[in-house]
Amino acid sequence: MKILFKIFYFSGVSFILISCSSDFTFNNSKILTDYPSGSGITYLNNRIYLIGDDAANLLITDTAFNPVDSIQLFESNEKRIPKEIKPDLEAATVVSINRSPEILLVGSGSLSPYRNNGWLINPFTKVKTQIDLDIFYKRLKAEGIDALNIEGIATIPAGIVLASRGNKSFRANYLIFTSKEFWNKQDSAEIKICKAGANADTNFFQGVSGLEYSKLSDQLLLTISTENTASSTQDGAIGKSFLWIINNISAKKNMIAINPNKIFDLEKADERFKGHKIESVCIISENKKEMQLALVADDDKGTSILFKITIKK
Repeated sequence: MKILFKIFYFSGVSFILISCSSDFTFNNSKILTDYPSGSGITYLNNRIYLIGDDAANLLITDTAFNPVDSIQLFESNEKRIPKEIKPDLEAATVVSINRSPEILLVGSGSLSPYRNNGWLINPFTKVKTQIDLDIFYKRLKAEGIDALNIEGIATIPAGIVLASRGNKSFRANYLIFTSKEFWNKQDSAEIKICKAGANADTNFFQGVSGLEYSKLSDQLLLTISTENTASSTQDGAIGKSFLWIINNISAKKNMIAINPNKIFDLEKADERFKGHKIESVCIISENKKEMQLALVADDDKGTSILFKITIKK
């Protein structure tokens, strides 16, 4: 297969837009008709942990995307928690608490008080603790992110990075670098904010929808979905989705703005991504040359779709 790419320049920084190349392999996909609104995804010990923004439980699958377990978070008689009161848990990552891994879920913060919460979940004992993130989210708004909409979270060596998604009325994506266990010191935790990427398309906004970190290569992976919306709380017409790669992220936390070094146009790479709004990504396995990734899509109708791909570094 031929390598097809274009080189673009944002603020003097070049990156490669890959449409269809030997750097990308589509492995498989699976529709989860019984699990709604897949939004955050993370991986630990051969298990994938999936949260939906209006789901009442955390779904656990194997790496073939077969559901194997779940953890109840909310009491609900409906498949989807109503939009006006949904917790909007949009992001998931693995954190270390007293040297033990736990799953951290965080809400978007886009509608107080319902979306200002998070969860810490022990994957072995299933013990769960709800976290009130109101103080931390108020600090982020005071720092200038008025239309706060946390969509991604990843654990990096120096702490944690979150992503706030913009929209057509608030045309900026932000990466927020903060301390480990920031939820325990919300009034004093480090906050460093930088813009991520550029958005020149006036019809669709390219918004960050998920984050993942590669320990082997110090790369930050961002899923980007385009949506015709002018609000942090409303859905809009679905456009394309992308995968951005930022190299050497640990050295860039003090920058004012960060652009991707590589962009995969998922629909051009494989037409099976057409019409799907990619919400997040996690690394299933990696070596020095490539990564196997799981991505989740939300169709805004109560169904989640999981994709597995392999990309070259």
